[in-house]
Amino acid sequence: MAARAMTSTSAALSDASPIPYWLDDPGRPAPEPGLTGDTTCDLLVVGGGYSGLWTALLAKERDPGRDVLLLEGREAGWAASGRNGGFCAASLTHGTANGLSRWPEEMPLLEELGARNLDAIESAVHRYGIDCAFERTGEISVATQPHHITELRELYEEMDAAGLAAGSELLDEDALRAQVNSPTFLGGLWDRDGVALVDPAKLAWGLKAACLSLGVRIHENTPATSLTRNGAGMAVRTLRGGTVRCAQVALGTNVFPSLVRRTRPLTVPVYDYALMTEPLSAGQLAAIGWHNRQGLGDSANQFHYFRLSSDNRVLWGGYDAIYPYGGKVSASLDQRPETFDRLAGHFFACFPQLEGVRFTHAWGGAIDTCSRFSAFFGTAHGGRVAYAAGYTGLGVGATRFGADVMLDLLSGEETERTTLEMVRTKPLPFPPEPFAWTGVALTKWSLARADERGGHRNLWLRTMDRMGMGFDS
Repeated sequence: MAARAMTSTSAALSDASPIPYWLDDPGRPAPEPGLTGDTTCDLLVVGGGYSGLWTALLAKERDPGRDVLLLEGREAGWAASGRNGGFCAASLTHGTANGLSRWPEEMPLLEELGARNLDAIESAVHRYGIDCAFERTGEISVATQPHHITELRELYEEMDAAGLAAGSELLDEDALRAQVNSPTFLGGLWDRDGVALVDPAKLAWGLKAACLSLGVRIHENTPATSLTRNGAGMAVRTLRGGTVRCAQVALGTNVFPSLVRRTRPLTVPVYDYALMTEPLSAGQLAAIGWHNRQGLGDSANQFHYFRLSSDNRVLWGGYDAIYPYGGKVSASLDQRPETFDRLAGHFFACFPQLEGVRFTHAWGGAIDTCSRFSAFFGTAHGGRVAYAAGYTGLGVGATRFGADVMLDLLSGEETERTTLEMVRTKPLPFPPEPFAWTGVALTKWSLARADERGGHRNLWLRTMDRMGMGFDS
């Protein structure tokens, strides 16, 4: 049986292209010219992923007369923003459970702000004509082990007690398998309205086009290398030798080393991997159901996330979360054959009725993880610089909220966002090497053991819980 499964998995992966499916698009926009020489602006945004693009767009919406310039080291959306699963969640706290454990008093407001943020994303997609296959289908957290059912029920009861269960529904095995049919599914918790699915690269490219339409100046293939005070403002030098002098800076560099060096220990890069199948036939779709096209994620510590694309491919990702020693970010880590083989085996175990389906793309990329799983925010250089980072894989939606926070902080305003404890506090930093690598390895081993032992968390995990630290697979 093992040899047969290995042969089937190898055949399914044999023609997979080693690039992100979403970025493998002939309609990909041409890059904007790089910056040569010196220039000035009112607001400089560093980073052309979701974080930077939303910041530039919202800055122009708030003040159309503001001169906004965006620098991107490569091309807009090329990194995490263009290679993720496309789950655009309302949650700002990496899920309700994480939020309730950290900011229970603020959760009603955080959930309200998150819902408003997702509504605003949907509105912007329509307002700017962003063709990103936006589908607000919700997401089901799936139980694949008996203890997951207990955990999901307890979470629902906790949400209900806090007044946060509206729009959520517990599903038993029959109800879940009527939605999506897998022999591994035992039950689930369906968030009906709090998640939209998007084509992540097209969302980034659409935000770039919207920025340009409002007059944002964008320079791609222009890495920023240093950040210094310049009189009453700031100066940012680029790898091309030019300097941008500006009144304010917003940093949306996330997994890449921050120009505010003191924040670097607050994040580590983690490599996540995904597969994309060929389009499913009508018969294959009928075999698995999935008529309502929800996003799905299983409830294990080492979890999978999966969804349908607009042309009925299945994206299947997650499980392995690889932290490279020293926290280096390198394109050489985007491919990991052993992980792809493992993911393919898990895919066919979940959907044996899809035996014979082939994968067309297999890719990976780095996300920025912080010890509390959800974003943190702050300022530097006397309030002239704002930053947001640490989205831990949930940045498709939350980066827009983070952009608003950065703009609030730069304005000096006190808003309902800036007064949040979540915004005013920072996560615990990761230790230096070799302690970071050792701690991550021990945590991953412990999480795998918990999955195998009915969810029982060992002393190491319980200690990490008490410290408010974690490592998400």
